[in-house]
This record gives sequence, structure tokens and C-alpha cells, in this order.
Amino acid sequence: MLLFLLVAAAACSGEGDRARFLSVGTGGTGGIYYPLGGAIASLLSSSDPERQYTAEVTGGSVENIARIAAGQIDLGFAIGTSVAAAFNGDGDAAPVPELRVVAPLYPNVAHVLVRDGVSIVSLADLAGKAVSVGSAGSGTEQFSRHLLAAYDLDYESINERYLSFSESSAALRDGAIDGAIFSVGYPAAAVLEAMTNAAVTLLPVTGDPAARLRGLYPFYTDAVIPGGTYAGLENDIATVAVMNWMVALESLDPTSVTSLLDLLRDHRDSLVRVNKIAAQIDLASMADAPIPLHSAASGWLEANR
Repeated sequence: MLLFLLVAAAACSGEGDRARFLSVGTGGTGGIYYPLGGAIASLLSSSDPERQYTAEVTGGSVENIARIAAGQIDLGFAIGTSVAAAFNGDGDAAPVPELRVVAPLYPNVAHVLVRDGVSIVSLADLAGKAVSVGSAGSGTEQFSRHLLAAYDLDYESINERYLSFSESSAALRDGAIDGAIFSVGYPAAAVLEAMTNAAVTLLPVTGDPAARLRGLYPFYTDAVIPGGTYAGLENDIATVAVMNWMVALESLDPTSVTSLLDLLRDHRDSLVRVNKIAAQIDLASMADAPIPLHSAASGWLEANR
């Protein structure tokens, strides 16, 4: 009888532990997702004794959404391009109709870097050039496809290279590529490294191509990289941006959603100390989410207008 009670207690304890532990998919250790996700997970765990959150190193947006859909993690960071593509179904991938936005993060801004001396003054001049479009299958790569299309270009028009941010920076420095597209918040370490150690120029994204991009994909917005953000950047650069989001399935516990939103409202300063980009988090931007909000996020937003 005693053995039965011990086994039963252990089983109950195991179920409780599983219910209390939640995973947050972030990105690589060299980016913004991971340290910011770690800070969010730590603060959530401290504020909610019934739930413990752990930030996981991942491949970023696309992997995070795939693992959420598979039930392997509970929340994840993702760029708006990947969020919309997953919800609606993109190419051969099946849609994830239960995917929901639970909170806004910061905007990813288009940084288009080109080597000096290769006669590139516009993105249209990337035709025939060696261009890094981001890691294969990444949110940046999805972004690159959209951006190139706005200039009537595609992968048939360029010599595409699937490089990470750090690899792109090194390739620009070494002259191995002519240009690179970064979809990232500013200031970005890889962009800073390239502009410090290589002869490169940041190109604007403006005019008809920017308008075409916004028309095709309404989750893109106009943006500016302020002068002084990077070494040698004296003037503002007009460009486009897409928001990063925290996403989950609609089945995520509403308490986790409201706790996250309360944290972003009340403890922003703690996140800014981890990375200044957290100062760009605007909870009101949930109204412009590219897919439906989690029901708890929708209720929170209405109650906090």
C-alpha cells in the first residue's frame, strides 16, 4: 500500500512539474533574441511561482514556429514575415491556423550593405552581384525575397549566398560578396562590425519599391536608421521595417500571456538594461499584428487601452 502511495505521489508530482515548466524559443547566442528572451524568461519565472520559463537557443523564427506547432516549445520569438507565412501556409508548408501573437517586440529594420567600388547605388543594381540573403530558411531570408521582389529581382537575378549575420559581415570585409541584406534591430553588432572594418555603404529603401513592398505585405512599415547609429553614418537612412513578435498557440495558458504583457508594461527598464532595443517595444502595436491575437492578449489590450 505504501509503495502504491509513493508511486501515485511521484506520478502526480511529475504531471505538476510538466505543467509548471515552459520553454521560450529565441535564437542564436550572438543575436538579440537569446539575451532578451533569457531576461524575459527570468523575470516571468520570478513573478509567477507556479510557472518556470526557460529560454532555449534555436535557429530563430522559422524553427521557433515549427517547434511551437509541434508542441515542443510553448512560446517563441519570430519576425512578422515568418509569422504571416506560417499562419497562412507558405509554399509546401501546411498552415498553422492556431498560431497567435501574444506580444510585440521591436522592429527589424532593413540594413542593405554594399561594398564600395562595385557600382551599386540602389538595390536594383544588385542584379548579377553576389549577395548574402541570410541563413537558408531564416526570417531574414524570407525578408530578402520580399525586398528583392519589390525591385523586380529574384534569386535568378542575383548570385545568392546563404550566410549568417556574422558570416555576411566577414564576407563583406574580405570582398567575397558584393552586398548583404540584414533584417535586424539597430544597432546590430554584425552591421557595426562591417561598417567599422570594411569599406561599405548602407543603401536606402525608398520610393516606388518601398511602396510596392508595403502594398504587397502590409506588415512592412517605413523606418529610419538614425545618423550616428554606426561608424561613418552621418545622416539618417530611410528604409523599411517589420515587427518581431512573441507567438504561441491559442491553447497557451491565458495566465502566461497576461503575465508576459504585464511584464512588458511594468518592467521595461529591466529589459532595457539587457539590450537597449527593448526601449522600442510598443504594446499598442499589437493592434497591427499580422495574424490574430491570442484571446488573452486581445482581452488584455482592450482592458489597457
